Amino acid sequence: MSWNGVGDVGTIDGNRPRPAAPRARQRIVALDVLRGFALCGILLANVKPIAHRGGELGTAHLPETTAATVLHLLVDQRFFPIFSLLFGVGFALLLESARARARQPRVVLLRRMLALLAVGLLHFVLLWKGDILTVYAVLGLLVLLPSTWLPRRVVAIAAGVLIVLSVTLLGGGYTVVPGLFLLGSALTRYGVVRRIGSGPRTTAVCGLVLALAAVPATVIQLRADTDSTAARIAYPAAGLLTAGAYVCGLLLLLRTRLAGPLTAVFRPLGRMALTNYLTATVLVLAISGVVGDADRWPVGAVVAVAAAVLVVQWGWSVVWLRRCHQGPVEWLWRGVTWWQRPPLRRSRRRGAAADPA
Repeated sequence: MSWNGVGDVGTIDGNRPRPAAPRARQRIVALDVLRGFALCGILLANVKPIAHRGGELGTAHLPETTAATVLHLLVDQRFFPIFSLLFGVGFALLLESARARARQPRVVLLRRMLALLAVGLLHFVLLWKGDILTVYAVLGLLVLLPSTWLPRRVVAIAAGVLIVLSVTLLGGGYTVVPGLFLLGSALTRYGVVRRIGSGPRTTAVCGLVLALAAVPATVIQLRADTDSTAARIAYPAAGLLTAGAYVCGLLLLLRTRLAGPLTAVFRPLGRMALTNYLTATVLVLAISGVVGDADRWPVGAVVAVAAAVLVVQWGWSVVWLRRCHQGPVEWLWRGVTWWQRPPLRRSRRRGAAADPA
């Protein structure tokens, strides 16, 4: 789950020349929007598990409603793959930046992963046992960091193999994360991320193919016996295909008149995604402490809680980012990553709008 949005940097392949470091690196807006969009979906999926405070959800007494089924098909396993992909993208972008700025770029990445691990462990111990930051940090150290010594073609092939193995043999879930990390890294190293705003026809075709493929996978997920091999494969497959269709669809919408509203809604959340991920736990726990009986929350209540949390977070994200380059946790994370104190407050001078890498 990398929240670094660095653009216009040199290649990380050793056989290509690296250009001089640019004076100011602009964030890739589409990545922030995708990150904010994914944050919303992840919160919807996490509201009840967070409110339940770490135990097994007691769902036996809950009726299986149409609304619950629809929410399950639209949300569960559909958004964390987007975050995992973006984590790999951000890791590769940061390595490009580190190669241009640091003598030991992999040390920069090592500090970043260790800092994320520390934050994740605190979140896990103090707030919620379902924390994913620890998983991301460990897999970043075990998978992404070693992959920086590999050619991009090997990284791309490894990504495909790991994703297929996860879906067909391991049942998806967290086991798909390493493959998605490598896929995001490979897409960056092949220059796809830097061309994210171009090629609408390719994006449309990919989105259509993914959406059409998601339909039969979702049908199998619904109709097959839960313990059957077909269901175990269809569930993660439908999640990945739907996530891919979401990404393509959102990228296409960013080329329409809806680009302004979508950017205004999702980008502030995405630029402070780490801060908002952590504070969402605090807010949901506070709400559940007042309302209680989270096991019995219907779909409407789950959506209402998620919406309330997101409205609060969007408001403070907008206000904070008007004055500061990054969210507070992102700022601390960046400071540890580069081992220096980065600027936080925005300059009032015009032309100082570029965000730090």
